[in-house]
Formats: sequence, C-alpha cells, structure tokens
Amino acid sequence: MLLIDKYAYMNKLASVHPLEKMTFSLGLLLLSLIMRDERTSLITFIVMSAFIILGAKIPAKYYAKLLLLPGFFLLSSLASILISIAPTTSTVPPTIWSISIHHWTLFVGIASLVKAQQLFFIVLGSISCLYFLILTTSVQSICYVLRQWRLPTLFVELVALTYRFIFIFLDSMQKIHLAQQARLGYSSPIQWLRSVSMLIVALFVEMFQRSRELNNAMEARGGETVYWQEEITYNTKNWLGIVAIFILLIIYGGFFS
Repeated sequence: MLLIDKYAYMNKLASVHPLEKMTFSLGLLLLSLIMRDERTSLITFIVMSAFIILGAKIPAKYYAKLLLLPGFFLLSSLASILISIAPTTSTVPPTIWSISIHHWTLFVGIASLVKAQQLFFIVLGSISCLYFLILTTSVQSICYVLRQWRLPTLFVELVALTYRFIFIFLDSMQKIHLAQQARLGYSSPIQWLRSVSMLIVALFVEMFQRSRELNNAMEARGGETVYWQEEITYNTKNWLGIVAIFILLIIYGGFFS
C-alpha cells in the first residue's frame, strides 16, 4: 500500500462524510480557477494546507515532499513563460531584465512576470485542493460519491481501475527490478540500458495480461462494480463551515465588484 493511500484511510478526517470533503475541495478548486485571483488562491492554499496538516494530522514533512513533484513542473513551466527571446531589431515590450546575445535579446517582460505570478498562485491553490481530497478520502469513497452524482458508470469504473493499476504497476516494477539487480543487470551502462528496456517490455506485457483478466472478472459479475460506503451521517456544522468559507472567499476576492 502506498503511503498516500494509507493516509486516505487512516487520517483524522476519515470519519467525515466523503460528500462534504469532495464538495469542499472541488468547490474551492473551481472557485480558485474561476476567480483567478492571486489573493484568493493563496488563501485557498493556506486553508487547505491547514486542514491537511492540522485537521487530518498528515505529517507536514510528507506533505512538503508531495508538493515537490508538481512544484518542479510548475517552476519549469514558469521559466518558459518568464523568459522571452526576440531579434534585437524588433521592439521589445517593457522589461525588468534583458540581455543581448549576438542578434537576439533575451528578456523578462513585465506582462510575463504578472502572468507567471498569477499562474503560480492559482496552480498552488489547485494542488492543495486535490491533495486534501486524495489524502483524506479513499478512492472507494470518491467513486461512491461519483455514483451518487449519477456520473456515467464507465467514467467511474475508469477512475477506479486507473487507481488500482497504479499499485499493480509499482508492485510488478519493484519485483522485476529486484530480480534484475540480483543478476547484476545494472552493473554497467550497457547492462543498465538493456535491463531498463527489458523492464519496460515486461511491464507492458504484464499490464496487458492483467487488464484482460480484470475485464473478464468484471464481466463475470455483471460488468459493474458496487461501491460500498460505511454509514456516515452528514454534519450540519461542516456544511455551515463550508458555505461560510465560500462566501468569505467570494467577498474577499471581489467577485461582485
């Protein structure tokens, strides 16, 4: 079991109804994307991080590690937005930094900086919303709520199957990699390249075989999975808190201005 999946089942907010957690996280996510306000996105990130660390009792160190992976892709994307290049003969927009190299000008425009700053906070807030959902709600509960929302059965099944295949994929990869290491498959660069190619081929074959077996098993029991959810009652205080946070963020962000 992945650690992220373990926390989804064993956190302090696991007893909260999944519909409340999904409404809270997805609602703030949509609010952040629609309003596109830096202050609102920053507050969203702070609120969701507080619920993750203080509410669900997820270790802050582990949460910080989870932020590193999307943070790397975010920073690399921001670099491509910030840095522009143009011929020295062309008119360059207002910049905060520029340098000429031969017949080209490398610069960081003011408009690009504003756009990158806005994108940074929006993505940061959106990531925190998704992490709150996956760290506090199991995929079983998520699929249960999706079925309650009358979403297409095929979509819900694909969500569940994709999630389950992550564990199958990682388990198979670890076993094959361990067997290759036992045979000194990574002792030299050539051996490393050969072992990696064989690992990819073996994983593809096994995943294809596992998917056929899983498809046959689903068809044998009617082609539809029943998602069981423990009986959890709604909490009026939680709903009032969710509505209050939404209203405060809308007012603060100047949605009606």
